[in-house]
Formats: sequence, structure tokens, C-alpha cells
Amino acid sequence: MSGPLRAYGAVTAAYWGFMLTDGALRMLVLLHFNGLGFSALTLAWLFLLYEIAGVVTNLAAGWIAARFGLASTLYGGLALQILALGALAQLDPAWGVGASVVFVMVVQGLSGVAKDLAKMSAKSAVKLLAPAAEGALFRLVAALTGSKNAVKGLGFFLGAALLGLIGFRPALWVMAAGLALILGAIVAFLPPGLPAGKKGAKVSAIFSRDARVNGLSLARFFLFGARDTWFVVGIPIYFSALFDDGTPEGGRAAFFLVGGFMALWIIGYGAVQAFAPRLLGAARRSEADLEGAARHWAGALVPIPLALALAVALAPAPAPWLTATLIAGLLLFGAVFAVNSSLHSYLILAFAGAERVSLDVGFYYMANAAGRLAGTALSGLSYQLGGLPACLATAGAMAAASWLAARRLGRIPRPEGAQ
Repeated sequence: MSGPLRAYGAVTAAYWGFMLTDGALRMLVLLHFNGLGFSALTLAWLFLLYEIAGVVTNLAAGWIAARFGLASTLYGGLALQILALGALAQLDPAWGVGASVVFVMVVQGLSGVAKDLAKMSAKSAVKLLAPAAEGALFRLVAALTGSKNAVKGLGFFLGAALLGLIGFRPALWVMAAGLALILGAIVAFLPPGLPAGKKGAKVSAIFSRDARVNGLSLARFFLFGARDTWFVVGIPIYFSALFDDGTPEGGRAAFFLVGGFMALWIIGYGAVQAFAPRLLGAARRSEADLEGAARHWAGALVPIPLALALAVALAPAPAPWLTATLIAGLLLFGAVFAVNSSLHSYLILAFAGAERVSLDVGFYYMANAAGRLAGTALSGLSYQLGGLPACLATAGAMAAASWLAARRLGRIPRPEGAQ
């Protein structure tokens, strides 16, 4: 295997290990504190600093990678996640609600920094290591993103299962130990191929001058806001209440059922992402044609959450048909969302100049994190105010805003001098 492909394989393996713990940690925190009686809005607060950290980190990480090299940000992300897992294991059940919320928010913020250092490193590496063959960039970024989300989905189930089987604190230590082994292996065996930093990288270069990068970033903001508005708090709490009959056995069963659904959703989302280049016939289509596909698929997402919101609002009470409709509708949302996400992930690498790839990718994922932040806040707030129908209706409004932003891409000319 050539040096660049070996480097791509090593980066992918590191990213898989990180995302397994990232998905597991989210479910551990959500289900553990929901079981302690935290409200929907309080649960959303637990994740807010995680998303705020992502906004700041993605801006800074692009410059850090440009200055010190992509390997440094990859190692830093893995090390910080290990630190976050170990810190969260120190949470004392005797602390009051206020102290617990603040502590978990801070640790989640550290985990958010870790995630976006690792994500920016992995995604930027694809642009730099992909072969020059036609369609290779789309195939590799789709494979990385799709497989990452499948692994993260497995992490959702792993987190719920570990919580039910061994408890909150032992689960955290198990994950920290596993990730430490991965970090040691990557430091020892990562082959050359990732670029070193440049001392002349300026902080002002963080902000993109390419209107297409900015327009795509705006569409990404609303796209991930639409997903997280129902995904972070609304659906897990709704299904947890639906499946938990109030007995200890029912509570444990609810952990597995909610974790299983979230895992299934993420794994299916990842599988569609990986298949997207073939679904779209990307090898035979130009970059401009794929921009048009991004506009089409953004529009296809809008009616799904709105129809589900109407179904839940009009249903007299939770019923098997409604649960089945929700599951089917959210899986459909995941498939359409995955195609949108895959197109975005390709287009940002196509738009980014080779000399500033980490900067443009960092700026784009800053918008991604800002959308997740908005979606997280709206998930708790809308569920608190209007239950699941309000969550889903708000998600539909965010999806419509993403479609409007995507429509503008075709009217934005490439700036003079852009790479």
C-alpha cells in the first residue's frame, strides 16, 4: 500500500476509534441524567458547551493545522477525549443539580474541542491524500464520513448497553482505556503523508474569501440544525418515556430500545452516505451538476419533519401506528439527510484550495458546529414548550432554511484567484 493510502487508513482508524467513544458518551450522559429526572431543557444545557466548543475549535483548528501540521491536531483530539472521559468519571453523585450541570457542561466542552480537532484533521487529510483519479475524492470522503457515522451509531448502542450493564463510571473508564490504546498505536505507526505546518500561517486566514465556501457553510448550518432539533433531546426523551413502564426492568429495557434506535438511525445514515456517490452517479457528473443535486436533495428533506409533526399533533394518544410512523419517517429523514450531508462533504473539499484546505474545512465545520449548537438549544426549548410536534415543526423550518441557502450556490461565481 502506498504512503498516502496508508496514511489515509491510519487516519480513518483513529477517527473510527474516536467516534465510537463520542457516540457512546452522548448516550451515557443523556440517558444517565434523564434517569436522574433532569428536564428536557436541562439536558439540552448539558450539551450546549460541547457545541459552543465546536464553533470555536473549528475556527482555531484550521489555523493550528496550517501552522503545526495535521498530525498534531489528530493527536491532540484523541488525547483530549481521553482526558474528558477520565474527568467525567470523577462526577460525584452527592453533588447538587447545579454543580453537576456545570461540571458536565465543562467536561462536554472539552470533549467538543477534542471531536472537532479530530474531525477537521480527518476530513482535511482526505483532500490531501486522495488520488487524482476522476471521482476518487467523492468516493473517499463518502467512505470516511459514512463509515464514521456507522461507527458512531454503534457507539450510541455501546453507550446505552454499558450504562445498563456496568454503570456510568465503569463505562467511562473502559472507553478511556480503549481510546488510549488507539492513540498509542497511531503515534507509533502513523506513516508519513500528512503535511507539516507552515510558520507563515496567519490567524486572519481563518475566514474564507470564497463566497461558495460561505454559502455552503450557511446551508450546512441549517441542515445540521434541522437534524439536532429533534435528535439531541426530543426523540430520545419521547421514546424513553414511551418504552419505560416505571419498573427497574422497564428502565433498563428503555435504555436498550432508545440506544438501539439511535444506533440504527446513525448506522443507516452512515451507510447511505457511503453509498451516495453511486446513488448520484458522481463519477459521471461535473462539480456544477453536483451543486444542482445538492439543491434538489435539500428541498426533498423539508416535508418529512413537517409531516411527522402533523401526525404527532393530530394523534389522540401514543399508539403503535404512530410509533411505527415516527420510526419510518425518521429513517427516511436520515436517508435524505445523509445524501445532503455527503454532497456537502464533497463540495467543501472541491471548493477548498489545496493550500488552505484545513482553513476552509475548519470554517465549514465551524458552521456545522454552530448549526448543532442551535439545534441542541432548540431541541430542549421546543420540546419543553410544545413537546415532540414543536421539535419536528422547528426541524422542518430549519430544513427549509437550508434549502434556501443551497439554492443560492448556483448563482455564486467562483472568486477570482481562488484555488
